Amino acid sequence: MILAGASVPLLGIVDTAILGHLDEVTFLSAVAVGASALSLLLWLLSFLRMGTTGLVARAWGGQDNQQCRELLWQSLALAFGLGLLLIVLQQPIFQLILWLLGPSDDIRDFALEYCHIRIWAAPAALCSYAAIGWLLGLQRARQTLVILATTNLANIGFDFFFIMGLGLNSAGAAWASLLAEYIGVGIAFIFVRRELKKLGGDVDPRTLLKPRTYKRLLTVNRDLFIRTACVVFTFTFFTAQGARLGDEILAVNAILMQLVMLTSYGLDGIAHAAESLTGHAVGARDSHRFRATSRATLQWGGGIAILASLAFLLFQQPIIALFTSLPEVIALANNYYGWLVSIPVLAAGCFILDGVFLGADRTHAMRNIMFAATALLFLPAWWLALPLGNHGLWLAFALFMAGRSVLMAISYRALVGQSSDFVQSGRE
Repeated sequence: MILAGASVPLLGIVDTAILGHLDEVTFLSAVAVGASALSLLLWLLSFLRMGTTGLVARAWGGQDNQQCRELLWQSLALAFGLGLLLIVLQQPIFQLILWLLGPSDDIRDFALEYCHIRIWAAPAALCSYAAIGWLLGLQRARQTLVILATTNLANIGFDFFFIMGLGLNSAGAAWASLLAEYIGVGIAFIFVRRELKKLGGDVDPRTLLKPRTYKRLLTVNRDLFIRTACVVFTFTFFTAQGARLGDEILAVNAILMQLVMLTSYGLDGIAHAAESLTGHAVGARDSHRFRATSRATLQWGGGIAILASLAFLLFQQPIIALFTSLPEVIALANNYYGWLVSIPVLAAGCFILDGVFLGADRTHAMRNIMFAATALLFLPAWWLALPLGNHGLWLAFALFMAGRSVLMAISYRALVGQSSDFVQSGRE
């Protein structure tokens, strides 16, 4: 799961690294803005992955194969419908998002071109979310790795072909991601079909047309949508404020944020395992296994976060050189690099505990904590630190991550104390 999780941000990392070695910073900045716009949309709908995993894990732990099948088709139907809706509404959505991000005119034109190409991958990306979430609920981590690795390897190959070979620059990055997403969802459907055969049985298509059958999925996803909206707002606000500080700052922040995302997705590998294992324990009403899994994932997550910070510290210059050869960007990256080193340790707790809370069906707590961290920590810290410029922006982001970890840890202590009651009662 760590390998699968760490493979996700490679799409953005490869785009950033290739574009960062072109002669102009414009294309790198354009993809940073365009990718942020797409992330805002797709991240808002990432509940299709998170919500599905916890529900399927609890159903599978309770040996309810019929519910496992129904949850798959419900999630896929919801994902495909939302993907088509994004394509239909793309023009007003992107105009609004880019107005909020506020890039310069040159960057805005390239970013808009990037978005209008890549949005056609929305149905594939969202269906992949649903399929991967379902497979994770069944603890099929190896299949998830294959799906994500194939997607990213395809993206790397297409990047070199479209950007370096055809000279399409930021538009080439969009075409590469578009094609890679459809290859990935094709692989996902192959694995899903195999697992459905193992489960046996069938689902009445008429149930997919009944709104009440979606009630449970939508209740969980409502909390996750609000929680994710806060995350998306924070990252988008971060990008927008960086853009207002200049194209070079925008480019540097894009590079450093790609490395933050690499760490977060790597730690999410453990969080995804926690979702599946703790959810299975709740479904099986095994409180001892629930607590043991929670402790193990926290220990592993903390250790990996420390190693990530050490790696960033020891290999600073090679890492920066990998992403860009532009002298002005390299100088600025060195100036703000210390924030990157601190983030993995500060954020480890919230990343791992997200998985535990999803498995335990405590999505309302995740929602409340994320809202508090955004409204009471990130925004006030950013406002107070405005005189510090980009350092102040990174300070606010670091406090946001650290605050989430602390609040999640406090809530986790209460959750562990209640685990015997809600697990033994079969609460989901």
